[in-house]
Amino acid sequence: MAQQEENMYFASEEAKKAYRRKHIITQILLYGFLILVAIFILIPFYWMLNTSLKTVTELDLPQPTLFPREIAWSNYAYVFSQIALFGRYFLNTLLVSVCTTVMVVITTIGAAFAFSRLQFKGRELLFGALLVTMMIPGEMMIITNYMTISVLGWMETYTALIFPFSVSVFYIFFLRQTFKQIPDELYLAAKVDGMGDFGYLFKVMIPIGISSIITIIILALMGAWNAYIWPQLVANAGPHRLITNGLMAMFTEEFKSYDNYKLAASAVVTAPILVFFIIFRKYIMRGVSRSGIKG
Repeated sequence: MAQQEENMYFASEEAKKAYRRKHIITQILLYGFLILVAIFILIPFYWMLNTSLKTVTELDLPQPTLFPREIAWSNYAYVFSQIALFGRYFLNTLLVSVCTTVMVVITTIGAAFAFSRLQFKGRELLFGALLVTMMIPGEMMIITNYMTISVLGWMETYTALIFPFSVSVFYIFFLRQTFKQIPDELYLAAKVDGMGDFGYLFKVMIPIGISSIITIIILALMGAWNAYIWPQLVANAGPHRLITNGLMAMFTEEFKSYDNYKLAASAVVTAPILVFFIIFRKYIMRGVSRSGIKG
């Protein structure tokens, strides 16, 4: 009996050691893969910053340097001082991004509330029809949107850059999933207390779903900031050109040979949205986790 218990003890210890070895190997492989992916992602950002701080003389060296021999902060000053319209492009992008995001948030909250809480005929059918549109690639909408903008006379205006993207079916679906997690008893109790639908929306649903709403704000702002194809079609003139289109114009027209100025401008464009994402990244994770619990 004692011999049997001793054998079971050693078998259990061997099993624990084997599990620990397997766990350690798995963790090493996992973190090794993640580090490798991170390196591939970070190298372009590092090279952008590295080149943006080099002088023209250092760029002409036969062998590229991993670190600037002389840090040229003047490259960033040159971007704003010598490139006349760069500051204007930056302000245009900021204006369009903020206005588009505000419109998206307003329409998303209203639609998500209606589809998750209000009862009306054809609600599920209408919501299903909206979901079907998500299957259509956005590029297929460009022609019809372009024709509509032309007929309305909105070409080369801020309106053409803002209104076509003021509604997002994906964000409506995303926020609806969060709103559907709120118990119906809260809505019924609010009705008993005499609270209207808008009062319930602003005092109950929005505070509970604030993480998902902040996630939508961040994603919408990033999407509007990085937009390129649509602004190139409808507002590529100087007064209304966005920073992405202005940056491409710089690459192909004015500064074909000055890589340090190009990448300094790229860093200026990337920095605001990157800092914004780093600060609020926890809300994206929290919002995604909340909206993915209940279908």
